[in-house]
Amino acid sequence: MGPGGLAPNGRQRPNEARDQELGMAINKERLVSRLDSLGRIGATAEGGVTRLAYTPEYRQAEEMVRRWMTEAGLEVRTDPVGNLIGRREGDRREQACLTLASHIDSVLNGGRYDGALGVISAIEVAHALSEGGVLLDRPLEVVVFMDEEGARWGDGLFGSEAMTGQLSAEVLERTDRNGVSRAEAMEDWGLDPARFDEAARDPSEIGPYLEVHIEQGAVLESEDIPVGVVDAIAGPLFLEARIYGRADHAGATPMGELRQDALAGAAEVVLAAEAAAQATSPSCVATVGRIEALPGATNVIPGEVMLSLDIRDVDLGARDRAEATIHGAIEAICEKRNLTFRVDELQRTEPVTTSPAVVEAIAAACESLGLPVFPMPSGAAHDAQVMTAVADVGMIFVRCRAGISHSPEEYVTPDDVFVGARVMYEAALRLGRD
Repeated sequence: MGPGGLAPNGRQRPNEARDQELGMAINKERLVSRLDSLGRIGATAEGGVTRLAYTPEYRQAEEMVRRWMTEAGLEVRTDPVGNLIGRREGDRREQACLTLASHIDSVLNGGRYDGALGVISAIEVAHALSEGGVLLDRPLEVVVFMDEEGARWGDGLFGSEAMTGQLSAEVLERTDRNGVSRAEAMEDWGLDPARFDEAARDPSEIGPYLEVHIEQGAVLESEDIPVGVVDAIAGPLFLEARIYGRADHAGATPMGELRQDALAGAAEVVLAAEAAAQATSPSCVATVGRIEALPGATNVIPGEVMLSLDIRDVDLGARDRAEATIHGAIEAICEKRNLTFRVDELQRTEPVTTSPAVVEAIAAACESLGLPVFPMPSGAAHDAQVMTAVADVGMIFVRCRAGISHSPEEYVTPDDVFVGARVMYEAALRLGRD
C-alpha cells in the first residue's frame, strides 16, 4: 500500500476511502438532473413517459445514457439484442464482474422513475468511483437491458433473457399493435435478429448483480422507511385468452340463450380471475389489463374477445393453483354461455429468492448509513430475477409516493433518490472486493 492509503497505482482502495464508502461521493444534483433529463424523452401530455423498445424515443434516450456512461469512465458497447453495457476494469481483470443494471423502456404513459432510477443510480455509482479514484477488485459493468417492460410485444424481460441464454426465437416473431414483429424492429434498429443467441454471456464472466428500483408499492411509505432490501421476487405468468361467440345484431337478438356474447363471458372471466387470486394466497394477484372486443361496433354483439391475464405470486405452487382455478373458470363460463375459448401462454417466469450474500451486503450498507434494514418481497417482475440463472442477485427498493407506479403520478423525492444511490454505492464497494 502506498502513502496515504493509496494503491501502488495511486488509486484508492475501497477500504481506505471512508468518505466514498459512506456514499458521500454520490453527486445528488447530477443524479437528480439526469433523471429529470431522461424523463423528458418520450414525455406525454399527462406528465408520464412512453418510451418503448426499438423506437425513436428509445434511441434518443439510449444516446443520452451512452454519453453519461462515457462521462463516468465506462467503455460502452451494445450487444446483439441492443443491451447497452458500460464496463470499468477492476484491479484483477480475470474476476467475474459486478453488474449494476436496470432498464429505460417504459409502459404506455408510465412513470419517470421505473427502471430509469436504477440505470441513473448505477451510472452515478460508476461516476463516483471514477471521480474518487476508487478501485474495485472486480470489473464493474453497468447494463441497460432492452425491453424489460414488454409493453410493445406483450412479453418483458427480453434483454436479460437474451443475456442469460434463456431467450426463445419464438418471441422474435411476435407482432405489436401495428403488425411489426420484434425481428423487424431489430432490423430497423440495425441489429441482426438471427444473432440474438450471441447476446448470451458465459456465466463465469458474471459475478454479483445489484439493481435499484422503485418499490412500486406503498409498504415503505407506510413504514416511513426510504429503502428496502428485497428477499424474494414474484414470478409473472402472462397469458392471452380468446373467447369466441357469435356476432349478432344487438337489437334483433333477444337476451338469453339465443345470444353468444363473448364480451359478457369475458366479463365473468375478469371477476373469476380476481376471485381466484383472492382465494389462493395473500401474495397472489391476477390482473386483466387489456381487453379487445370484435367487431367493436355499438350495435353488434361481440363475437370475439381477447383479454390479457397477468398472474403472480412469490410462491410458485400458489401461482400454479391460481392458474388452474382460472382456467377451470374460463371453461365453465364458456360452457354455460355456449362459447369456445383458447388460452395462449406468452411468458412464464418462476419466482425467486435473492442471494443471501448480496442481501447481506445491502443490509450492511444500510447499517453503515444509519438506515433500518427492512426485508421485503417484490410483487413486480424485474431483470434481477432472470439474472439469478447466472448470478448472485440482490435488489434495493426505494420508496415511491403512495406506492403509485406505471403511471404519470409515479414520484420519488430527490432525497430518497440520493439515499438509494448511496446504499447502492456502499453495497457495490462490498461486493466489488475480493
